[in-house]
Amino acid sequence: MIAGVLSTLATGFGAGLGIRHLQKTGVAVESVLGLVLLVAGLALLGFATVTIWRVLRSWWRLVLLPAAVFCLAVVISLALAAMFTFVPRTELGSTTPADRGLAYSDVTFAATDGITLSAWLIPSTNHAAVILLHGAGSNRTATLAHAVVLVRHGYGVLMVDARGQGRSGGGGMDIGWYGDQDSGGALAFLQRRSDVDPTRIAILGLSMGGEEAIGAAAAHRAIRAVIAEGATQRTAADKAGWLPGGFGGSIQRGLDRLTYGMTALLTAARQPIPLHDAIAKASGTPFLLIAAGRKPDETKAANYFRSAAPDRISVWTVPGANHTGALQTDPQQWESHVITFLNRALGTS
Repeated sequence: MIAGVLSTLATGFGAGLGIRHLQKTGVAVESVLGLVLLVAGLALLGFATVTIWRVLRSWWRLVLLPAAVFCLAVVISLALAAMFTFVPRTELGSTTPADRGLAYSDVTFAATDGITLSAWLIPSTNHAAVILLHGAGSNRTATLAHAVVLVRHGYGVLMVDARGQGRSGGGGMDIGWYGDQDSGGALAFLQRRSDVDPTRIAILGLSMGGEEAIGAAAAHRAIRAVIAEGATQRTAADKAGWLPGGFGGSIQRGLDRLTYGMTALLTAARQPIPLHDAIAKASGTPFLLIAAGRKPDETKAANYFRSAAPDRISVWTVPGANHTGALQTDPQQWESHVITFLNRALGTS
């Protein structure tokens, strides 16, 4: 029994740590450690299975089937939790806003819990600014094309490396549980700038960044508008709201609860409130939710989130777009939707 438990935990954690780091950073301490745990866990799991099979007799061996299903669920959930929590850093690289003809500054500021964050700042010419948040496994360069559009209309932009990514300090997460702290630091930084009206600050996020942007609106009421592209879930409750019913939906909900429960055990980050609740809490704040036409779950999630405050939320599904690919797929419509929304929400033109 002890061997079975240890082998399951080692296999799940080793798979999540080793495979993710091997893909991202190649042969490194984390990837080697994870792969060693994975191999050891599989070997121990095989030993435990054979031992239990020999001990059990006749029909008692049938109990191995539900036990195997449960172990598989634990392995999958723990592997995902490890991937969410022990995140390899994505280095910044050489691309900068100057490559797109934009004058910028490298800046740093503190998140609300003291972690030093790094960002690119492009000043505002219309006294409004937008915080740009990238997705999981990425850094601020992923928002560069979006910044170009915003700057063209006078908006200042603060392109932030999430903690643990790019040049920001701390350890990151791939599901945005530190988003409230990081966004709060970015907001305070912009509020202190002379070129920005502190009542005209919005936030735009992609994927994980979109989920962080939604949550930030509830945590920091000075954020006056939210654009979230590709946001689906960062807690089990988020996904439970738009998953289908029936046996398949129930199984997925159970796996999600197990996965996010394990994630909470592996991180010091506090699990955020569900996105649906965050929208309801951010009373008076308008939201633009952008969904990829080729990812039906994004539209399902956006429509579910919209039910929290239908009068304050617009949903735009972009035909033919992949995840966070709306700007690339239809640049003219992206510019029109986003700038019209921001002009109305922030009182700019």
